[in-house]
Amino acid sequence: MNLEALTAASKRVVGIKQTGKALQRKQAAAVFLADDADPRITDPIRRECGEQGVEIVPCETMQALGKACGIHAGASAAAILKA
Repeated sequence: MNLEALTAASKRVVGIKQTGKALQRKQAAAVFLADDADPRITDPIRRECGEQGVEIVPCETMQALGKACGIHAGASAAAILKA
């Protein structure tokens, strides 16, 4: 999976809080994490993905992840939601 899949996804969430909520609700199909994001922020998401078997897709920068989501700010995390 790559950033194009995130851009094309009809259902997605952007940001650490929304991605965390999607994981709690078991709605996340894949999670995208920015490599340059603070590990203190992304590590809990990474652990939850591991526990649930959700694919983690790395992204080089927060700026690139934000752009793929259609926002002008950087994003630490985003998720494609299950249909």
